[in-house]
Amino acid sequence: MMIPDSIAIIPARGGSRRIPRKNIAEFMGKPLIAWSIEAALKSGRFETVLVGTDDPEIAEIGRAYGASVPFLRQKTGDDHSPVSLATIEALEQYAAWRGRPAELVMQLLPTCPLRNEQHVRDSLDAFHRGYADFMLSCTDYGPLNPWWAISIAQDGTPRPLHPQAMTTRSQDLETVYCPSGAIWIARVPALLQSRTFYGPGHRFWAMDWRDAIDIDTPEDIALAAALATKA
Repeated sequence: MMIPDSIAIIPARGGSRRIPRKNIAEFMGKPLIAWSIEAALKSGRFETVLVGTDDPEIAEIGRAYGASVPFLRQKTGDDHSPVSLATIEALEQYAAWRGRPAELVMQLLPTCPLRNEQHVRDSLDAFHRGYADFMLSCTDYGPLNPWWAISIAQDGTPRPLHPQAMTTRSQDLETVYCPSGAIWIARVPALLQSRTFYGPGHRFWAMDWRDAIDIDTPEDIALAAALATKA
């Protein structure tokens, strides 16, 4: 069911360092950003699915895949501004363009192509069952065990980050999670006040690491493609 005054925002700047034009790089036959646009649209939950970008080519691709792109980003197109601020800028531009603000926003990074419409629906259901103004996705660490993390000195000497866990069986260690950029949800008034999705009382929603994979390097593209093919 579509949620009135709700918006999905896909923040996608034109620049990138490790993968040129990453947000529109080809992935499994489509521009990378298309996967997030389609997940939001297919969920059927949003009044508006909006691409927030500083780049005319990304805007054109966003429209071609069914997103709304009524304006370009003006202030947060550099690689230093937190992505939350880019989404906040899009919300402010949207309110001025539409004549009234949205009430609920979901931020979907375009670099998480394996997060699909069912994840969008399930996370929104979990958000509405709770009482927090903010909810962020997180994942387990997959095949890696974060409790056994070490730093290594130049001479090869290890320093365990969790010394007490080094001699504990993995099945006896608590499951821990890592924040993921796949899905962030907030009530818009609270987000505009706090200026971050990590606002007061924020909660987390767990996803499988395979579904939440975030593409940042060419190796990530290969891994995501292999996971998508296997699925």
